[in-house]
Amino acid sequence: MPKINPRILLVEDEITIAQIVREYLLKDGFEVIHEVSGLKALEIFNAQTFDLLLLDLMLPGLSGLDLCKAVRQKSQVPIIMVTARVDEIDRLIGLEMGADDYICKPFSPREVVARVKAVLRRQQQSLGNQDAKSILEIDPLTFSVRIQGQPIDLTLSEFKLLSALAARPGQVLSRAQLLDALSDEKDVYDRTIDSHIKNLRKKLNQFLQDQEIIQTIYGVGYRLFIFE
Repeated sequence: MPKINPRILLVEDEITIAQIVREYLLKDGFEVIHEVSGLKALEIFNAQTFDLLLLDLMLPGLSGLDLCKAVRQKSQVPIIMVTARVDEIDRLIGLEMGADDYICKPFSPREVVARVKAVLRRQQQSLGNQDAKSILEIDPLTFSVRIQGQPIDLTLSEFKLLSALAARPGQVLSRAQLLDALSDEKDVYDRTIDSHIKNLRKKLNQFLQDQEIIQTIYGVGYRLFIFE
């Protein structure tokens, strides 16, 4: 069978940047459709099939964040956001709306290609893995957890955090989102979350051959990613 090249929808209104990125992606075997308007890009996405979206944050007609939100209402296709705005709020908002990665301008075109490959590879690994429920069993009625059939002893806070992460596997949750999972507990702060995650990660790793299934996304938050 002929090789099917991954299809990328590149939405970028800075033509020079778009041309450079497109050229590098084409050289690496990707098929690239470029659009400058967010509204037009949404029309194209609804009419065609893509393996990944590469979205600029500031777009005419429909912003990258709004486009990301619209896409997420109907698809889990990988999305990488690109922007010159690097403040923490934008970074969190982008990921909370469903972006899989975030690239800040200025950037190297090679970095963009590497990020695209990494996100697609991560998705393929996830699709090829065992279903998460066959590895991680969480019972909200008994507050019990089993990993590969083995019971694991967790504190109530650790159980709540793991449940929150497992409810959205592969998606980054900010500390604020994880704090919400502990909203009924007193004296819980950002750094308390870090401490609970550290202890939870140590307990989980004992059952999964030291694989870091709770991954830290520096400056953003944490995500659960289960490997075979």
